[in-house]
Amino acid sequence: MAGRTPPPAEALACRPGFRPRDGGLSGHAHAPVSILVRVNPTFQLGQVAGIRIGINWSWLIVFVLIVWSLAAAVFPSQNPGLSDGEYVAMSVVAAVLFFASLLLHELGHALQARRDGLEIEGINLWLFGGVAQFKGGFPSAGAEFRIAIAGPLVSLALGVLFVLVAALAGLPNAVDGVVAWLGFTNLILLAFNLLPALPLDGGRVLRSTLWYLRGDLQWATWIASGIGRGFGFLLVGLGLFMLIAEGTFSGAWLAFVGWFLLQAATAEARYVATKQALDGLRVRDLMIREPVTVDADLTLGQFMDDVAWSRRYTTYPVLEHGHPIGLLAFRSVASVPREEWNTRRVRDAMVPFDEVPLLTEDEPAIDALAELSTRDANRGLVVDDDRLAGFLSITDLARALEVGRPSPPLTPKTPERAP
Repeated sequence: MAGRTPPPAEALACRPGFRPRDGGLSGHAHAPVSILVRVNPTFQLGQVAGIRIGINWSWLIVFVLIVWSLAAAVFPSQNPGLSDGEYVAMSVVAAVLFFASLLLHELGHALQARRDGLEIEGINLWLFGGVAQFKGGFPSAGAEFRIAIAGPLVSLALGVLFVLVAALAGLPNAVDGVVAWLGFTNLILLAFNLLPALPLDGGRVLRSTLWYLRGDLQWATWIASGIGRGFGFLLVGLGLFMLIAEGTFSGAWLAFVGWFLLQAATAEARYVATKQALDGLRVRDLMIREPVTVDADLTLGQFMDDVAWSRRYTTYPVLEHGHPIGLLAFRSVASVPREEWNTRRVRDAMVPFDEVPLLTEDEPAIDALAELSTRDANRGLVVDDDRLAGFLSITDLARALEVGRPSPPLTPKTPERAP
């Protein structure tokens, strides 16, 4: 699939864009699917065309399941007469090339997104296949259509190529089995992803078409995500029926895929609603100006006596010679033993600068929500030319969603108070 994803479900909204993934497998279980989710890489593989490639540990689960399924059932039935070792070798090669196909599918999305002006964060392989992560929402219906269709076109080309090679090249039995499986699997991947259900690629093609025809992104998203939820319920029901009636693992996997499709379609609809609620707002409209700050060299005891005692807030920007270098959460200080407060300093307990979300005043509020929703702190520093311009928390964004567009504050705001 194409695009970015929403943050965690409870985070009031969904992140800009979408980060979907693809799927498909030759009728067996373990088929990856295109879905919305924020996936963090466990291992970095490097870069392809300047795009970072990573692997999440959950990818290993599907890799092992595919190898086991192919070696135990698929290849022995389709290519009889080979040894167990040959079936295992075929299965490992097929699984690696299958995920290479998924990577190429995602690169198709990512490279087209780059041509349409979106910033590419990277591609990660994970439990359901892969995730192309973009920064920012789709600029137009045409851009979404082009980005969404790029991945399926890659799968189509790969599927046709593998099928033709298997049919015409006269390859050895073992090689032919792998190539033929890859051809049909890529074509099944293509067919599944073109189902007109958000967040699958076909759902994005449908939404972009509806968006173009009516000029209403929210309405188009409501229709496409409704179809996506319908397919999700269908897959859950079919999977549970297969699990109960046949006792097959495929049924459990299908139900799980359906459940995830339900969550992703719902998250997509939430994201668009949130994007419209924050439309036109920028970080400067919501940020806390002149927040209470602390010096990095204060001892924790001095901080508690001189700052926290009278200014009870949950989080404090940390400065060194006037420059922001981190965030100090009150709970981090509270977790330090009392007898260490006079020897340990603020810099020892703070979240360091390179782990803090950094925002700019001109950044759209929806992008700030995406950034804060993917960090544990849920708070970020607004920085201008290495100087602290303000402070923004996810609470400020939540308040904007609850009460609507905020009025300009009459006096500088301060961070939320600690409970």
